[in-house]
Amino acid sequence: MEVGARVYVPVSVVESRVSRRFDCIPSGTLYPNADEIEYMQRRVKYKDSAIIVLNKPPKLPVKGNLPVHNSMDALAAAALSYGNNKGPKLVHRLDRESSGLHLMGRTKESVSLLQWLYTDFNKGKSSCQAWDDACEARYQRYWALVIGSPKEKEGLICAPLSKVLLDNGKTERVILAHQSGLEASQKAITQYRVLGPTINGCSWIELRPLTSRKHQLRVHCAEALGTPIVGDYKYGWFVHRRWKQMPHVDVEPTSGLPYKLRRPAGLDVQKGSVLSKVPLLHLHCRELVLPNIAKFLLILDQKLDSLHPAVSSKPDILRFVASMPSHMKISWNLMSSYLV
Repeated sequence: MEVGARVYVPVSVVESRVSRRFDCIPSGTLYPNADEIEYMQRRVKYKDSAIIVLNKPPKLPVKGNLPVHNSMDALAAAALSYGNNKGPKLVHRLDRESSGLHLMGRTKESVSLLQWLYTDFNKGKSSCQAWDDACEARYQRYWALVIGSPKEKEGLICAPLSKVLLDNGKTERVILAHQSGLEASQKAITQYRVLGPTINGCSWIELRPLTSRKHQLRVHCAEALGTPIVGDYKYGWFVHRRWKQMPHVDVEPTSGLPYKLRRPAGLDVQKGSVLSKVPLLHLHCRELVLPNIAKFLLILDQKLDSLHPAVSSKPDILRFVASMPSHMKISWNLMSSYLV
């Protein structure tokens, strides 16, 4: 060996077990390796000439920087180009700890149209009624497990958000804007619906953001509803300190009958679920509905009558549903007897 020589060693068995434990990619490397590229390609749920939709795992950062090499944009550039000169571009972002449906544009035209679609500015009507209708139908739905239960079973949260710097001057935090109106704030609106009764102090809720703000759902759950998301230590640390982890369940809370745990025999329940001492964030983008961008790029560029019948027959709207990561599946199986 000489000074400066490089030694390449395989990822250890223990390290690979940790990666599978949390449904995340293998350990960080400067450039994605073959296993990471194959892993990303398995996460793809849909691709066409305009977009790629994949099921993002938890603990995978969307945007990389110098100390973060294995980020969504870096991996996508290496694994999801599918013959294009460049990889797909990010259109909207999920938090690093969040999971679920993630949308990327494959061409300059599709990225531009998607960015326009995901802005919160008031949009005027176009000359294409089908496009306007498809834009009106667009939405995202999240599932989250929260500590406590909202007072109302469903409602609309209209609570603007502001960004502040903490004492160190580097860390940014999102908070509810003060009513004084002296600080800069952004409009933030979220629809919510409780999916079932409170079990062991926690409730499953469905969230539909009508605006796209950083940490909007996490702040609205923690501060507006007073029910922080399980595993959200940034905005719900004060509740997690008092929260008692779920004990082993023997009977159903209402009937008193033996609890039917819908889980495989021998399944380890400590993998970031509600039984873990330090559960992972329970926030998942489950459903995504958006216009068929590949079709409308052609329609908006020319008249529909001149399109090929194979293109005209394609649906105007695309809908996707993504399965939850393993830690949320375990919590779901433990706590979903009475969900509606």
